Amino acid sequence: MNIGKVITPTPGRGLVIAGPCSAETEGQVMQCARDLAKLGQVDLFRSGIWKPRTRPGSFEGVGKEGLQWLKRVKEETGMNTTTEVAKASHVFDCLKAGIDVLWLGARTTVNPFSVQEIADALNGTDIPVLIKNPINPDLGLWQGAVERIYKAGITRIGLIHRGFSYHGETTYRNVPRWQMAIEMKRKFPDLQMFIDNSHICGRRDTLHEVAQEALNLNYDGLMTEVHPRPDEAWSDAAQQITPAVFGEMLKNLRLRKPTASEMEIAPLTELRRQIDEIDNDLIGMIGRRMKLSDSIGEFKAERNIAVLQSDRWEAILVKAAQDGATHGLSSEFMEKYLKAIHQESIDHQDAIVNR
Repeated sequence: MNIGKVITPTPGRGLVIAGPCSAETEGQVMQCARDLAKLGQVDLFRSGIWKPRTRPGSFEGVGKEGLQWLKRVKEETGMNTTTEVAKASHVFDCLKAGIDVLWLGARTTVNPFSVQEIADALNGTDIPVLIKNPINPDLGLWQGAVERIYKAGITRIGLIHRGFSYHGETTYRNVPRWQMAIEMKRKFPDLQMFIDNSHICGRRDTLHEVAQEALNLNYDGLMTEVHPRPDEAWSDAAQQITPAVFGEMLKNLRLRKPTASEMEIAPLTELRRQIDEIDNDLIGMIGRRMKLSDSIGEFKAERNIAVLQSDRWEAILVKAAQDGATHGLSSEFMEKYLKAIHQESIDHQDAIVNR
């Protein structure tokens, strides 16, 4: 893919997209824009005009009227603007209003029909497009959205990592699943990647922590929801912050160097060599473990014993969590690791038993 930059980076700092979750009134939009413009670090002013909500009756955006407010933001502050589009008519309205960058939300990315409708509407234009990850952790949907938009002739495409829905207790509104974003970046190394720390966190007190984690992983910048009076926001009030608080967060973020100098890299190279050796040992040990699983499968097949032994599996999980803790490994990691190993072992034994 021949991909260009959605935003040209300013040397020495990360790219910044900020603004209210939704455009509520012209006064609210303009106040937020003026306050953010004073920071001198905002590359794109964001605001939702159409808000896809889970249930009817919630505030679903002001619609086309809000596009004129964004037009005024650009005229008065000089900041470029961006908003979310979910169907073809949104694209046409934004193009007419002179919006600089469009983005596809998580609820849109998850639906190939919607993405294709937007791609068809974009055909023949040259407007940059940002694509959020789908709600559910499906890398194929995210990749497919990029490919559909690219096939429409759009060559300035970026990614927004906004986390994934999760059923259960979690400290996040949407769990990051960092490895999925890293894999997406590996597939599309030329695409800029932004962290939407607002939607990952869902609350104000962890916004800095998640933004810094993304910068540590060499993300290109962040998209954060900023509101002049967050507690009064008509949508997602708990995760929005004031322009002043946002400015302080930017001051405290540390931008990491993407690479090291020759002198710096020598010890890093040695540490990586040691990791490679350990990885090779681990793969060999897992291979030997699977051979033992094959032998267990033969034993069970000869005696018509069920493949899954629930009591044994539960005991393994408990012991591994305890052993992992002594080596500084979290119980969550141990569970994920063992589930992968266990599934491979079951697949091996299943194949033997069903021969």
